[in-house]
Amino acid sequence: MVEKVIIIGSGPAGLSAAIYTAREGFEPLVIGGYSAGGQLELTTLVENIPGFPEGIMGPEYMRMLIKQAKKFGTRIVDKDATSVDLKSKPIKVTVEDQVYETNTLIIATGANAKYLGLPSEKKFMGRGVSSCATCDAAFFKGKNVIVVGGGDTAMEDSLFLTRFANLVTIVHRRDSFRASKIMQDRVLANPKIKVVWNTTVDEIKGDKAVTTAVLKDVGTGQTWEMPIDGVFLAIGYEPNTKLFKGQLQMDDQGYLVTKDEVRTDIDGVYVAGDVADRVYRQAGTAAGSGIKAALCVRAFMQEMETKKG
Repeated sequence: MVEKVIIIGSGPAGLSAAIYTAREGFEPLVIGGYSAGGQLELTTLVENIPGFPEGIMGPEYMRMLIKQAKKFGTRIVDKDATSVDLKSKPIKVTVEDQVYETNTLIIATGANAKYLGLPSEKKFMGRGVSSCATCDAAFFKGKNVIVVGGGDTAMEDSLFLTRFANLVTIVHRRDSFRASKIMQDRVLANPKIKVVWNTTVDEIKGDKAVTTAVLKDVGTGQTWEMPIDGVFLAIGYEPNTKLFKGQLQMDDQGYLVTKDEVRTDIDGVYVAGDVADRVYRQAGTAAGSGIKAALCVRAFMQEMETKKG
């Protein structure tokens, strides 16, 4: 059996694509993965998704998307795709010992925030630790936070956080930033931002929420504690593109390169969400690109039917 459309990924991009293709009667097969739901599964209250004036918990929002997708005929496999052959006709998607075939594929595998690797980091995720300043800054009005990183993202996050936080401290492991000069100048000129150089975060402490960060001098090894309300990680993202290496064009950071936001060089293969988005990385923008990919699938199928006719 050749599936009409397969979607790899079950975050906002993948499930939005599923809702649209399911309503077209394409009965999409979603390879959701063992860790289904994307980054929203790791968040708590989300207040910037349209339609929820009181906000909604990230996992609850994902359950609603799944329910809506299934309502229209989406089938979801809660296992990981282990290989994809985009050169075969039809395309082959292997999920453990099962091989699925399709002529249209939407890649919505997302990207994962890079973490420090601290056990306490996971413990306080959503309770003072965040990898998305745009998402969570408003929860830290009048509070003191630290931003970990030294690139443009860290600069942008720090400047954005000053609109809410009382004080933003950038903790950077080197003695200089790698960010662009204009971003560095803006940060260093901002009175609400201070920088701690040659320093790493050694541990994050707290009870129900973050209260302290243990900082470590990389030169001397000396540690000290800084009272803090929040820790924002800005050390980059890693797109989930290993399945497609050598098959699709990627940029220097591993993000999939697209035409018109969602199209690839292979007919019938489309991309949605953070796997190709190195700039915005929001649930709303991911959902929007999932919808675009679904509409491209519809147009592609109509074109194929016309050629057959």
